[in-house]
Amino acid sequence: MPTKTILVTGCSAGGIGAAVALALAKRAHHVFATARSVSRIPPELSRLSNVTVLPLDVTSPSSVAQAAQAVAASGRQLDVLVNNAGVGHTMPILDLDVDAAKRTYDINVFGVIRMVQAFADMLIQSKGRVVNLSTCGAASNSPWFSPYTSSKAALTTTSETLRLELSPFGVSVVTIMTGIVNTHFHANEPDFILPEGSRYEPIKEIVTSWATGESKPSGGSAEQFAESILGDIVGDGKGGVVWRGRYAGSTRFFVNWLPTWCQDLGAYLGYGLKELAQKTAAK
Repeated sequence: MPTKTILVTGCSAGGIGAAVALALAKRAHHVFATARSVSRIPPELSRLSNVTVLPLDVTSPSSVAQAAQAVAASGRQLDVLVNNAGVGHTMPILDLDVDAAKRTYDINVFGVIRMVQAFADMLIQSKGRVVNLSTCGAASNSPWFSPYTSSKAALTTTSETLRLELSPFGVSVVTIMTGIVNTHFHANEPDFILPEGSRYEPIKEIVTSWATGESKPSGGSAEQFAESILGDIVGDGKGGVVWRGRYAGSTRFFVNWLPTWCQDLGAYLGYGLKELAQKTAAK
């Protein structure tokens, strides 16, 4: 397979982006590895001769424009844009800070749109590919995670619409529904604090355990996940939605085939809602 030039966002150490960029570089592709702070890009990635490190904040139009100019100035054809940069956000909806939720959307949804707009000319010229990393959680209704999962649901719809809108130009779009991957995802979130007076105070420990990742099932490593999506990144075809990573297949089955009451029961029993109902009724 011929080598390609690929830009990956969100390449901080310990995450999916860095693992993907390293796996691509080891296969002789040229990688533009980006992060808000380039000092967070792991040395084993940044020191490779076929890796170009760029600072990039997807919430900043000027930063996105500068990255696009740097890629254009390199003289390389951009074949693939991998939109991996994202942020988690956990909070019951009744306690949600709307401005904080807007920040989540700005990174997870509008950041992707900024990137695609800035690099569209290059991708159309190369008849390349856009790869957007969504999450399996975008397809399910998991209590406490709606700021994050709803932003990824918006991304999924945006990505699939983009697939149609870019198809006349020969650009394919892949949406990856990511399963559970062991990364620094929760550690990179702000410390979770349930607001004083929250109606969910009786199950504070349960909500907190989900917010910190303590209750989350163990996933595969970022390196394993990166290997599983390499074909989606450098392959051919028209793109579309693919499910990758641990529990991705089972989640796809649950949301597509199990009745809503069954999915609701799992959430009711697994996220502390039963305990909250019991404690509320006992008052």
